[in-house]
Amino acid sequence: MKIDKEAPIGVFDSGVGGLTVAREIMKNLPMERVVYFGDTARVPYGSKSKETILRYSRQIIRFLQTQQVKAIVVACNTASALALDEIEKELEMPIVGVVKPGARVAATSTTNKKIGVIATESTIQSGLYKDYICAIDPDINVIGKACPLFVPLVEEGWREDPVTDEVARRYLNDLKEKDIDSLILGCTHYPLLSTTIGRVMGEKVRLVNPAYETACELERLLKERDLENRSKKEKEFPYRFFVSDAAKKFTQFANSILPYDVRMTQQINIEDY
Repeated sequence: MKIDKEAPIGVFDSGVGGLTVAREIMKNLPMERVVYFGDTARVPYGSKSKETILRYSRQIIRFLQTQQVKAIVVACNTASALALDEIEKELEMPIVGVVKPGARVAATSTTNKKIGVIATESTIQSGLYKDYICAIDPDINVIGKACPLFVPLVEEGWREDPVTDEVARRYLNDLKEKDIDSLILGCTHYPLLSTTIGRVMGEKVRLVNPAYETACELERLLKERDLENRSKKEKEFPYRFFVSDAAKKFTQFANSILPYDVRMTQQINIEDY
């Protein structure tokens, strides 16, 4: 099957957090077009079963295929954890998730073999980051910490706020005492709090942003398969956004974090796919 190099990248998430991944793709792969889908009607994914996440992911990928995408980015930790391996077998096009790239960078760059992971409750309980990191180096000690309040603080727009500073200190004090040298921001919302998290953790702790590492992994895959777009049309707006609910709220949030104005978000019925 011949794939059109000028076709867009399909990016999907359970909601708005995956926009941090889309943002890194926009910054680091400026020639590429992007179609983003946020499953805002069925968020959060963390409390759902593997079977449900697989069904949701397949529906979204079928929708993205109607947009003629050339590659898929699963910009959701839960879907990356529970669905990616199976979906990868079903697709001819490249697909990348957000967990493995961040885990790989942390595992290969730690010097004292002590890595922290902050994420949602479900991601920490899944042990996925620990499994990937220890598969690379079983001597690494991985310390997980759930930080559930970070997501609502980000979505409330309180990224720089005394309340957020206090919550971050309470969550991260335990990790500071563990002498970690790397901290994985294991939820797609968390890079938006990297200034606060970095301030609390101090300069000696390297923050690993899986959104950035995923964009790098995508770039590597596109080069490997000779799928890079080299002919972006200047007159055409290269980014399209779709959601399953609450399009206006999504657009407002997207415009607060993306380097380009989101002119319109289209709402679709994802159950049709």
